[in-house]
Amino acid sequence: MKPLIVADESVDFLIVRVLRQAEFPVIAIAEEHAGWPDAKVLELALEQRAFLITEDRDFGELTYRLKKPSHGILLIRLIEGDSETKATQVLALFQADFDRFWNTFSVLEKNKLRIRPLPL
Repeated sequence: MKPLIVADESVDFLIVRVLRQAEFPVIAIAEEHAGWPDAKVLELALEQRAFLITEDRDFGELTYRLKKPSHGILLIRLIEGDSETKATQVLALFQADFDRFWNTFSVLEKNKLRIRPLPL
């Protein structure tokens, strides 16, 4: 069974569709809880034992400065990438080894993936 993913409202919706096509269960904030503040989105992901994907850097502040707990976050920073490129890269990462992302704050940039453990 594939892990549950919460897709923040900032996430390109093609990423949500591609993950769902690959049978990842995804709660899309844009569909179900549009307008929710970031702290509430993070809380939902924690309650659902879900991994969070976002294109919003504010989650780094919530996680590190404010020490909000989570099960893991992927910040997608593919600013120059088109929707298909973003979706393909995220799916490839998750299909290759999703487990390495649990309990981390990861940043996907062009030609680079940074993975840091979440603060205790």
